Amino acid sequence: MNYETILQEVYQESKSIPTVGNVSTSIPELSKVDPDKFGIHLTTIAGEDYGVGDCNEKFSIQSVSKALTVALAFSFLDEKIWERVGVEPSGSAFNSLVQLEYEKGIPRNPFINAGAIVIADMLVTHLNNPKQDFLDFIRLISGSPTVDFNFKVAQSEKDFRFRNAALANFLKSFGNINNDVETVLDFYFHQCSIEMTCKELAHSFFFLANEGKTKSGVQVLAQSQVKRLNALMQTCGFYDESGEFTYKVGLPGKSGIGGGIAALYPKNFVVATWSPRLNEKGNSELGMNALELLTTKTGMSIF
Repeated sequence: MNYETILQEVYQESKSIPTVGNVSTSIPELSKVDPDKFGIHLTTIAGEDYGVGDCNEKFSIQSVSKALTVALAFSFLDEKIWERVGVEPSGSAFNSLVQLEYEKGIPRNPFINAGAIVIADMLVTHLNNPKQDFLDFIRLISGSPTVDFNFKVAQSEKDFRFRNAALANFLKSFGNINNDVETVLDFYFHQCSIEMTCKELAHSFFFLANEGKTKSGVQVLAQSQVKRLNALMQTCGFYDESGEFTYKVGLPGKSGIGGGIAALYPKNFVVATWSPRLNEKGNSELGMNALELLTTKTGMSIF
């Protein structure tokens, strides 16, 4: 498979599509990003790297981080993780309060905001130094010791935290947050603020395409856990547009309002895209188009 040529084709064809999406304004710091940035990086299981466009420029990965917090929590809690958060698609907006009320404080899945806040609470309980320990985990799986938080983005999220604070307090009222709400939210905002390049992001998700092993050979999760996490990304990784992504792209993946998407074809490759213009569901418009083109041109999807 000539990935280099295919990525160039995907990049050029995607750039020629008229763009109608907008940069996220829900976090003011994110709205300052150049909306026309666009990068793709693909890493094969054999360890080959192929990049195009702005693939070596750092961006805030936002909700893409939720797949990685789940992986870390899963690594030490295993199936107990699902006692406090479900595994079903939500069909509602990622920051919905309504669903949480009628399901009595058990978030539908760990990728909507309420679910990710519960996962953050688990990590705050289990890690000695939560933010630093999580950052060390990200540096380990990405193979990049310089990956860091974007503190301006984290502060911007904190300053405009009203809806997430409502979710966290609502969860607390149902007894599904064990720690101090502000401590949990602080961890959550920092986790979302993590900055990576497409290359670093692709490397971070490598273990999910490689039966739980990182590019450097560290076993992060068991094969059965990887299977479950990939299944969750397939059904829930793109909020209430997960069905559309499955239909068009056919890969497990996770998106974020920073414009990043990480997706993978187990035992074959990991691909990360970045384009800050979002569609109305909060997913990168150009990124979704590029990934649809990639699986069409390679004929490689899980279906």
